[in-house]
Amino acid sequence: MTQAKRSNGQWLIDGTAPLNHPEEVKQADPGLSVKQRIIDIYSKQGYDSIDEDDLAPRMKWVGIYTQRRQDLGGELTGQLSDTELSDKFFMMRIRFDGGIATPEQFRTVGEISQEFARSTADFTDRQNIQLHWIQIENVPEIWDRLDSVGLSTLLGCGDVPRIILGSPVAGIAADEIIDATPAIKKIQEELLPNPEFHNLPRKFKSAISGSPRQDVTHEIQDLAFVGVTHPEHGPGFDVFVGGGLSTNPMIAQRLGVWVPLADVPDVWASVVRIFRDYGYRRLRGRARLKFLVAEWGIEKFRSVLEEYLGHALIDGPAAPIAPAYRDHLGVHPQQDGKFYVGVKPTVGHTTGEQLVAIAEVAERHGVSRIRTTVDKELLFLDVTDPEALQRDLDAIGLYSNPSEFRRGIVSCTGLEFCKLAHATTKARAIGLVDELEERIGDLDVPIKISLNGCPNSCARTQVADIGFKGQTVTDADGNRVEGFQVHLGGALGLDPGFGRKVRAHKVLATEVGDYVFRLVNNFKEQRTEGEQFRDWVLRADEEVLR
Repeated sequence: MTQAKRSNGQWLIDGTAPLNHPEEVKQADPGLSVKQRIIDIYSKQGYDSIDEDDLAPRMKWVGIYTQRRQDLGGELTGQLSDTELSDKFFMMRIRFDGGIATPEQFRTVGEISQEFARSTADFTDRQNIQLHWIQIENVPEIWDRLDSVGLSTLLGCGDVPRIILGSPVAGIAADEIIDATPAIKKIQEELLPNPEFHNLPRKFKSAISGSPRQDVTHEIQDLAFVGVTHPEHGPGFDVFVGGGLSTNPMIAQRLGVWVPLADVPDVWASVVRIFRDYGYRRLRGRARLKFLVAEWGIEKFRSVLEEYLGHALIDGPAAPIAPAYRDHLGVHPQQDGKFYVGVKPTVGHTTGEQLVAIAEVAERHGVSRIRTTVDKELLFLDVTDPEALQRDLDAIGLYSNPSEFRRGIVSCTGLEFCKLAHATTKARAIGLVDELEERIGDLDVPIKISLNGCPNSCARTQVADIGFKGQTVTDADGNRVEGFQVHLGGALGLDPGFGRKVRAHKVLATEVGDYVFRLVNNFKEQRTEGEQFRDWVLRADEEVLR
């Protein structure tokens, strides 16, 4: 007798009966329903009044979730329950779709940070700003202040379409292929509010960029549109689906189509609907679009997408690979003769005071448009005197001419606030840059260093030149301490891939600086003329990588 195939929770195949508790919660009451309860009940009665299913997962739908207790070390991650690890404070994620921001918005977020978040603020690699130490009693007032300047935390987390990444120089860069801003705005204003997109199997990450720099990490998104010029139809977009990192990393695959700007929102919506209807809901670890794309194959996915759209898609050329820097640091020409200026806050870390100072500097220089980026930079548009602006930004702790170490480092939140983390990352990354600049100075080639507190790869460990994945390890005295597994030679852009792991090699957190110093010096001694760090890593003997 043939055994019946086990349900994967695919709605259009298996039906909509929930197969786990998160699915039960979502069907019982929509995630966004918690907003009114926060306003009417929880903000008045305090943290202890919050219903367990509202605390997790529904509050994610409004962009907040509990942060880690400060007195629990990384060795307890995975040993204690989420409830035991949680503090009575929240992380709050503020959306900046397309990275679009204004000085007024930065000032407002900075004031909120100072008043309600112990002056914490972090730029993320998804163009958001995150605050910490938020108390439930203050959330309604924070929402009111954000709303007054056109900002929101809604759909910042949860099983929904997350922020739509966009080129920070859309509409202004002199070398732009096509301006994707109209598509991002239509998705943000007309599609995202639609409840049909608010109960997906898990999160959905998307990006749209018409820049030849391909500046939205399209290879690791669920769905990405990248600018390309069709020989017959002109500027439009190459489309990629099924990318993602975490514990099962996959590079996104080309659909082989060319999509005009006007059709981007419809294609975006149809891909989200396919994920909603066919995504795997039984196991949370497999509830991402990349697993469906991997099982179906790209030809079937395109065929189903065309069914959802109701028409065939146009075959299209592949976007040429951008071999140079994807970030936007420095001074660059705009289409109108002015300039845009990119600067770097170290690992994206900032404070409420610095956000207010950024707003003041921008306004003093007549800048009304600021952009955030996936590399945690800040861009200032419409600049007439770039050197004067750079001097003023340097003076408030931003870097207009950072070393390659400072330019290329990225970290996740880490043990300080994250309940999944095994290791401290952000403070360690800041200290690591200072140490490398002091001991080495600078490099003449790019180097991406990633510190991630757990295997989920929020800091893109697998696609960094040097990636550190947080683990609890045993030191020479038998103590369980913070440490990292090492991943080397990953890359996006030219020849994207996940590099190599150094077999049975783990680094104690206290030894990270010495390890990177040793590794970089080995590279400098052994490289050939013009060789990039990643190319050396992939050919080097394993002994010199330890």
